[in-house]
Amino acid sequence: MPRTVVVTGGAAGIGRGAVERFLAAGDHVVALDRDAAGLAALPASVQGIVVDVADRAALAGAAEQLDRVDALVCAAGVQRYGTVVDTPEDVYDEVMGVNVGGVFFACQAFIPRLPKGGSVVVVASVQAYAAQRGVAAYSMGKGALLSLVRAMAVDHAGDGVRVNAVCPGSVDTPMLRSSAELFGASIEEWGRSHPLGRVATAGEVAEVIYFLSTPAAAFVTGADVKVDGGLTAQIPVVLP
Repeated sequence: MPRTVVVTGGAAGIGRGAVERFLAAGDHVVALDRDAAGLAALPASVQGIVVDVADRAALAGAAEQLDRVDALVCAAGVQRYGTVVDTPEDVYDEVMGVNVGGVFFACQAFIPRLPKGGSVVVVASVQAYAAQRGVAAYSMGKGALLSLVRAMAVDHAGDGVRVNAVCPGSVDTPMLRSSAELFGASIEEWGRSHPLGRVATAGEVAEVIYFLSTPAAAFVTGADVKVDGGLTAQIPVVLP
């Protein structure tokens, strides 16, 4: 029987990769995104709902449109740069509203609709563990998601609902390409920071998301799975 899977941020990037992976498995996919044009470009079988995940009332309204949800993937996010000193208040509010609040309130809206055996997968980041320079709000938010995932895993285990996170390194998405352009770098240059020598594809991250959502991962909850090409395994000391 096909499952109903909700994917936030489903119009692009890792979210779109997840949409395509669940479609390939024969699931019914509901994609939430604030990009109406991006939603319209998805396959016709996808149910698209225009929602800004920073709007908790809109998330609740989207949930009311669905009778049942078997899995939730929280992939919506924004990347913004700045230190704790120079990050403007509105940028901080945007990052927290989308990257943290968007997950918290999506889960608040959809977890009550998950049956026993249901699953939530949150897209965090390797920057939950270690930071680049100038990503204070972003790194803070991704770290908060790992704590939230653990809390939800404990809270909802008795209901038979599993909650996990994936923590990607660099992934070839419009977000990464925008960052690369901002810093005058190429995707290939960005990829050389990873021991595997390249960035990931959205589809590679989506495979891990899909696994975590299935009965094959029935004893996995409260986990954060790195999909980072070895990025966090290395010590960045260059030997002579």
